Amino acid sequence: MRKVITVVLVVLMAVLNGCNREKAAVSNPETVQDVPIFAVNTTTAVRGQIQDYLTVSGDIVAGSTVDVYPEVAGKITQLSSRVGSRVSKGAAIAQVDPSRPGMQYIVSTVRAPIDGTIITLPAQIGMTVSPQLSIARIAGGNGLELSVYVAERFISKISVGLPCTVHLDAYPSEIFRGIVTEVSPTVDPASRTMDVRINVDNPESRLKSGMFAKVNIITEQKENIVKIPVTALVSRFGEDYIFTVEAEGNYFVARKRVIQPGILIDGVLEVQNGLQAGEEIIIRGQSLLSDGSRINIIERVSALSTK
Repeated sequence: MRKVITVVLVVLMAVLNGCNREKAAVSNPETVQDVPIFAVNTTTAVRGQIQDYLTVSGDIVAGSTVDVYPEVAGKITQLSSRVGSRVSKGAAIAQVDPSRPGMQYIVSTVRAPIDGTIITLPAQIGMTVSPQLSIARIAGGNGLELSVYVAERFISKISVGLPCTVHLDAYPSEIFRGIVTEVSPTVDPASRTMDVRINVDNPESRLKSGMFAKVNIITEQKENIVKIPVTALVSRFGEDYIFTVEAEGNYFVARKRVIQPGILIDGVLEVQNGLQAGEEIIIRGQSLLSDGSRINIIERVSALSTK
């Protein structure tokens, strides 16, 4: 009898404990199954500038050059300049003696037709020259040009007046500025490219004719737009969206936000609609998120530059 009573008491206690657990589960459902929390990195959408550009390369050449020819045929007896010399219009460059055996003529002076810098001087003392043979080439002024070739498929993006940034291996930490000044009216049928000339600023005359340069031609520039890292974008089932961060009580949740993306340049995406500057967005860890997912912010990454 005593054993029967003991068994009954054990059964009653088990039933009561089960009821208590069910009540606890109803009052606090998270004890049955924990809500998942996703680790993410975030940043802030910013307002600023974005530029689309075309990268090409080419050689620096003198902006305008003039060949120098002697007025008479004869031998060069004197050179008054050398490569790199700065000359003024009318300055003597060489002396040509037109005399022949048995005939003596007045020495002719070859003079610079323009102000500029001598960039080539093939003439040598004792060389026989003629009015058809150039003895020097002068680059006028201080201006330099870049001669580049643009592929046919990009022709519609190129026009006179577009700004450019120029990069040279000789000055790796500096950026030089230029502007498109000439666009060829024809396309080379062999290479399917178009010749484009770019005038380059040359402070302190550091750039030299013949240098090789890489150029970014700015084909489109937008000001005062909202931009984000492209890593924040999620594209699924024909829909483009990002996740913003929203505080709910003592924790954060992800909120799905459909956006209208614009141009994408170097990992930076323009947002035309759906997002405001200053909003916090998720840039890493969003692949498993859905609207309302709880998140744990591991790192807040510095915002993009506004320039």
